[in-house]
Amino acid sequence: MEVPPAPPNELMADTELPGPPMHGYRGDERPLGFAGPKGMTIALSREAGSQGSTIAEKVGAILGWQVFNQEVLDYLMADEPGRSRLLAELPSGAQAWADAQLGRLQQERKVTPDTDGVNLARLVLMIAARGDAIIVGRGAGFLLPLATTLHVRVVAPLAERMSFFAQSLRLTREEAATEVRNRDASREQFVAQTMFRGTNELAEYDLIVNSGRLGVETAAQVVSAAMRAKHQAAGIADPVRSEPL
Repeated sequence: MEVPPAPPNELMADTELPGPPMHGYRGDERPLGFAGPKGMTIALSREAGSQGSTIAEKVGAILGWQVFNQEVLDYLMADEPGRSRLLAELPSGAQAWADAQLGRLQQERKVTPDTDGVNLARLVLMIAARGDAIIVGRGAGFLLPLATTLHVRVVAPLAERMSFFAQSLRLTREEAATEVRNRDASREQFVAQTMFRGTNELAEYDLIVNSGRLGVETAAQVVSAAMRAKHQAAGIADPVRSEPL
């Protein structure tokens, strides 16, 4: 399996103030004083075994941004105090903006009406409202505003993805091939059922990075450079908050 991130409790430990739990969409309410995210978000989709999660962690270290991988997102979905700490960090009007965006997605049938899917979409939008974040998987790039989101797809040759699982999980070649197929199918099914989209809609991505050709370190640098370029295009200050590794 890919290199695991820090435990969710450590990632969320910097914030302590409680806040209200997530709530439903309020019709056509307009958020006051909040036109949209003041920072950018990277939504990183990845093929199984392409080491996308590892690349996300390295990009987070380069930019000084927090990484929200599947483990952290699942933790926030299940833990109300964790969500409350996230809400406490949002600027005024951001939660109403997230609910307005969610309402638009529902009206345009771009997100499932299923409760879990709606709650996930709201959480992703609130993370984006705060900005300066990297969201791994969960179809985030299909939910967020184009202007303030870098939608990235990490790919690698099938043989290299199989080798990654064979080495990391100590599988036979046949078992590794099954692992790749099952994980790719599970992610494709999730996006199809939750956002009614496909992970292989290549024109939906700002950037497609082949980690098998570039390597993990170079791929992270490429994603970071693309983020800087899109920052400038959006008229937002330089995203780097720490010196590159």
